[in-house]
Amino acid sequence: MTPPDTLTPRDRTVILVLLISTFVVILNETIMNVALPRLMADLDVSARLAQWLSTAFMLTMAVVIPVTGFLLQRLATRTVYFTAMGLFCVGTLLAALAPGFVPLLLARVVQATGTAIMLPLLMTTVLTLVPVRQRGAVMGNLSIVISVAPAIGPTLSGLILQVLPWRFLFVFVLPVALAALAYGARTLRNVGTPRPVALDLLSVPLAALGFGGLVYALSQVGEGGRGGLTLATGAPLLVGAVALTAFLGRQVVLGRRGEPLLDLRAFRFPQFALGVGLLVIAMVALFGGMILLPLYLQNLRGLSTLQTGLLLLPGGLLMGLLAPTVGRLHDRIGPRPLALPGTVLMTAVLLGLSRIDVGTSIWALLALHLTLSGGLALLFTPVFTSSLAPLPPHLYSHGSAILSTLQQVAGAAGTALLVALMAGRAAQLTAAGASATDAQVAGLHLAFLAAAGVGVLAAGLALGLRATRQPQTSPTDDAAPLAHPGD
Repeated sequence: MTPPDTLTPRDRTVILVLLISTFVVILNETIMNVALPRLMADLDVSARLAQWLSTAFMLTMAVVIPVTGFLLQRLATRTVYFTAMGLFCVGTLLAALAPGFVPLLLARVVQATGTAIMLPLLMTTVLTLVPVRQRGAVMGNLSIVISVAPAIGPTLSGLILQVLPWRFLFVFVLPVALAALAYGARTLRNVGTPRPVALDLLSVPLAALGFGGLVYALSQVGEGGRGGLTLATGAPLLVGAVALTAFLGRQVVLGRRGEPLLDLRAFRFPQFALGVGLLVIAMVALFGGMILLPLYLQNLRGLSTLQTGLLLLPGGLLMGLLAPTVGRLHDRIGPRPLALPGTVLMTAVLLGLSRIDVGTSIWALLALHLTLSGGLALLFTPVFTSSLAPLPPHLYSHGSAILSTLQQVAGAAGTALLVALMAGRAAQLTAAGASATDAQVAGLHLAFLAAAGVGVLAAGLALGLRATRQPQTSPTDDAAPLAHPGD
């Protein structure tokens, strides 16, 4: 079957509904970043504990997303959508009513469960409905959701926290989420045909232990100024590594029978493997930086939450403005001429941030953040489009789930590792007699320098990106070897 030359109005409506809903839930992912100093004071928790409101969110997504490969094949589109948005709305309500840190953390986990389902649902639907030659333009809109929504989350948070308590972060999100749910109930239609695939229950806890152990170990690096491997880092690191190895091995075995939770055969496509590696490295740098910059602006520069949010707003808007244009350029010139300059800009800015101190001009910080946002706009659309394009239809849901899972794991690991490096270095210098300000600046320098080092690896991988060919089968072809064990 030949793919349609253009999207039909009904297809455009489906994608629009999912774009709006995914934007709302992803926006919520980073809404806590600017609020961390306020929450540390109001809930009487440390910076290391408070950052788990963001880390636990990303980690929950990493644990849940692998299951979406199963959900998207087994259930109808509308059923998956209502499950995702229903969980998100319930979690948002619980967060607004949370009386303390632990209830708030649990509410964020419920929110993350719904969020985890939305992103693979959107990606899989785009791959199914959009012909290859138009995917760059559509992925440009998708990258608005993936990159711009997290970027403007701190701005929205800052505006709200300037005049209202932190729980209003969720009070304002809830009616928007409910409106998106109502709009989807009225307009969303089912895409594709559900298949009777089985869920491997053992793979789910293995994934949770694997990803959870690794991220927890990273969060303990440098605690109290101690470097290297300690009992606090070694034990969860070992558990995580063993569980993750068992999880991957089980997916290979189940893949031969056509029943994996995540079908690793997607990695047989070189551009998919390259894109995944590039995205993982970029997310380590990006999510860590999105935590560090607000902490620097408020704790070291004394900016209010509103001022912090306004400083970060232009970057988010720039990514939104550039994303559709970058998508169209990708369809014309391919991924490498866009992604390579993007990674270079990202790395250069992170290196520049490793030199900032309490005297750095606000205008210089704004210029750095705008440049970083421009680089990320050049990076995300080419990576998502070129990595997913070569996959055959029966791997769409698995490729989307793998990409989304590793994106969240990398973000959680980057956040945990860079915050731990900053805190560990600061604690080490404070113990040696340095002033609190000098110690925090030095910790910040180390964390951003580590992020810049990771960015260099991303620039190297970007050299290997190339335009991908259209799959031999149609994106609307429902043939799926996974539905037939032994195929």
